[in-house]
Amino acid sequence: MDDVIVVGAGVIGLTTAVMLAERDVNVRVWSRGGPAPTASEVSGGLCWPYRIEPQERAVEWAVRSFRNFAWLAEQPARTGVRLVRGTLEDDAGGSVPGEWLSLIGSPPRTPLVDMQTYLPYLQGRLAAAGGRREQREISSVAEAAAEAPVVINCSGLGARELAGDARMQPVRGQIVVVENPGIDEWFLASRSDSGETQTTYLLPQPYGLLLGGTAEEDNEDLTPDPATTEAIVRRCARFRPAVADARIIEERVGLRPYRPRVRLETQELPGGTLCVHNYGHGGAGVTVSWGCALDVLRLLDAV
Repeated sequence: MDDVIVVGAGVIGLTTAVMLAERDVNVRVWSRGGPAPTASEVSGGLCWPYRIEPQERAVEWAVRSFRNFAWLAEQPARTGVRLVRGTLEDDAGGSVPGEWLSLIGSPPRTPLVDMQTYLPYLQGRLAAAGGRREQREISSVAEAAAEAPVVINCSGLGARELAGDARMQPVRGQIVVVENPGIDEWFLASRSDSGETQTTYLLPQPYGLLLGGTAEEDNEDLTPDPATTEAIVRRCARFRPAVADARIIEERVGLRPYRPRVRLETQELPGGTLCVHNYGHGGAGVTVSWGCALDVLRLLDAV
């Protein structure tokens, strides 16, 4: 395990690479180029086990990650992590296991991560530990296996091609960033209507207030939809009326890398290279990132 390639530079890949590099492993992170942002870059950053299965394991990963985020929240300007109070309404907490709800307390207080600060923080931490990030376009994990004895596949939605995984499914999310009219706590509401669950959230970040959201399965259009933006603002304004007149700063679209079950397991590739797959985290990649990275290390230690 002296030489490892991590495929994917989203929050899952970077967190895994940091943990390896800080164990004195020679780590290279391969990331693709192109204009499309990773799901991590678009993420609202609220730590919540959202759209991830199996939920029992997801909560375990989230609880482990919470401890790391609580430590990082001691330096919010450097890390982008804060512990922020919030409000749950309607059925927002109904589908979440009690272990997570007990952890965040009442009123709930959970990590809220500014991804514009947090991803560069992880990159800096990786570099400080001797890790490197390289832009590489590949068509399969076998290409990475040709250059290192251990490959960690954190390619997210890219696993459809790189690992031939047809179970990966894009779930489109659109959010709106507006000037914050004075809201300093997050808000999350969930309602079921005609068999579909609609989630509404407001997340105060240093650069503005994030409004959301949507969850459109098998939709890969990265162009913001004006009608969706209007609907999001209207929904959020029902709960916080001041939002109705807030100036829109930005509209963002990202694709959550959903899989019926997160794939976190080892595989021996042709030629003997060990591959650890760590992808398919849906809408909870940030939330479970440290817990999943720890499981990757445990799998490697067991080999």
